[in-house]
Order: sequence, then C-alpha cells, then structure tokens
Amino acid sequence: MSTSSSTQAVPSLAEALTRSDILFKREDLDTVIAHLGRAVDAALDGERAVFLTVMNGALMFGAQLALSIRTDLEFDYVHATRYRGATSGKELHWLRAPSASLQGRTVLLVDDILDEGHTLKAVRDDCLLRGAKRVLVATLCRKQHGRCVEGIESDFNGVDLPDRYVFGYGMDYYEQGRNLPAIYALKE
Repeated sequence: MSTSSSTQAVPSLAEALTRSDILFKREDLDTVIAHLGRAVDAALDGERAVFLTVMNGALMFGAQLALSIRTDLEFDYVHATRYRGATSGKELHWLRAPSASLQGRTVLLVDDILDEGHTLKAVRDDCLLRGAKRVLVATLCRKQHGRCVEGIESDFNGVDLPDRYVFGYGMDYYEQGRNLPAIYALKE
C-alpha cells in the first residue's frame, strides 16, 4: 500500500487479530442469517427474485443467506467500485454489471456491510434504472454512525456494529481475512 511518496508495509493479519475484539462468532451469525432468510421469504411471499450478490465482500454471507431462503431465486452477481486504487470514491465503475434481466423484477441486493452506503446506493439505483420494480437490500451488518448517505438503508440487516475498523466473514483487512469465521474489530 502506498502513501504519498513512501511505501508502507501492509500489516499482517496475525498482528491485527492480536489487536482486535471478536464482535460476533460464527454461531451467532448462523442464527442471525437463518432469521434473515425467514424474513426474506416472508417479504417475497413466493415471488422469484433476482438474488444479486455484491462481490467480493458478500460472497460468504450471500451463500449462507441463499441457503436459508426457501423461495426459488435466480442468481447473479455484481462487482463495482468507486475507488479504483484511490482512497476516495468518484463515479461507479463496473467490474461486472448484472447479466440477468432486471426488468419488472424484484431484486434482492445482498452486501456484507452498510457503512456509508455510497457504492450500495449506486448499485441499488442502477438496478432501478435497469427496470427493477423493487430492490430489497440485505446486509450482514450495518455500522452505527451518522455518516450514511441519504436514501439508502437495509431492508434486512443481521447485526449492528460499532464505528470501528471491522473484518472477517467476507470483510477484509487489507485484502486478508475475508474467510475468518467471525466478525472482528480493531481495538480503539
């Protein structure tokens, strides 16, 4: 990772784990995600939706959530970024846009975290521009702070997190630790 003109080494995951608290263990998340699946089933009421996973972070959560939903689903995924190597975001850049037709369909947009919401809102708005009749947003977690952009919220959310650097269960620590079976937060 590069900062100004000097190069700074990426901290190791092992070091980060020694400076972190476990916020939610896998057993807790299993229970929460099963509950979310039942809530999504109730909201869909038998309607076959497009299950649209936001990569890479929502891969773990999306797979587990999909297995918790009884309603038949059509699967697709998106990969979008606003950063493109920078530290601040600009316009949405598609690494992979949805390929399924969204015209007249309900979309279940699945993401790992709702933090400030810029990218999630842009993806949701794009689904609507592609003709989706409604977009339901499911997130594993949501950070508790006052910086979320106006006009985006989770219709289904698993857990609330403090405003700290979090990783694990799909969320990364400098592209490490996405496969950790718990959610961790760096100590303040």
